[in-house]
Amino acid sequence: MATAKKVAKKAAKPKATAKSSAKPKAKTTAAKSSSPDKFSVEQKLKALFDLQNFDSEIDNIKIVRGELPLEVQDLEDEIEGLATRVKNFNTEIKGMEDFITAKKLEMKDASTIIKKYEKQQKNVRNNREYDSLTKEIEYQNLEIQLCEKKIEEYKTTIESKSEVIGQAKLDLKERKEDLKFKKKELDEIIAETEKEEKKLQKKSSSAAKVIEERLLIGYQRIRTNAKNGLAVVPVERSSCGGCFNKIPPQRQLDIRLHKKIIVCEHCGRILVDPEIDQVTF
Repeated sequence: MATAKKVAKKAAKPKATAKSSAKPKAKTTAAKSSSPDKFSVEQKLKALFDLQNFDSEIDNIKIVRGELPLEVQDLEDEIEGLATRVKNFNTEIKGMEDFITAKKLEMKDASTIIKKYEKQQKNVRNNREYDSLTKEIEYQNLEIQLCEKKIEEYKTTIESKSEVIGQAKLDLKERKEDLKFKKKELDEIIAETEKEEKKLQKKSSSAAKVIEERLLIGYQRIRTNAKNGLAVVPVERSSCGGCFNKIPPQRQLDIRLHKKIIVCEHCGRILVDPEIDQVTF
């Protein structure tokens, strides 16, 4: 029995060894995480340089598109404005036409009243009744004249607005044709560059993963403020590749060593050694 227990204990030992050997594997997996902390300053400088190149190529693609996206947007806004203008004018004309119809009915009613009063004048008993009816007839005639005047005014306004609507419709037709042409041109350019742009955006995202968030925010801020979108520039002829101001010799030496992030004292751009492109991960 004692011999059997010893054999069982010996057999159990390899299991404990298996458990202990599993722990280093977990550590190895954790070490392989893509945290920016595990990369050297030199590698981060290379990532920043690559990121700038990818973003600059994306900028160039957008330059190829030029002002087309803005022109398309402006045309769409103008078309919407013209369509709204035509709609509003048509609503106004409809209101005026309804007003004219109402005034014509008033004129018809006034004419009916006049005929009635004229008939009554033939059966009056005294001059006072006759004069009273005469005044009523004159009043209704004035109402008819006023309606006619209003109708003529509204007809003139309708005619004027109809001319404006006609011109607006012509403009609307022209803008729609322009928009169709611009959209076709933009779609063709996008079709040519979309695949390349997506590829560059993917590369840009990969390069950004190497860079810590604080540094990445600084890079984006510099890019936004710079006219040409350059946040990372090489040292060329002892000068900053962005603002072209001279860089002191000691600072140039620090840049060549790739040991720390150095920015231009004049423009704030991140400076890199031209040979940083040869660094590998």
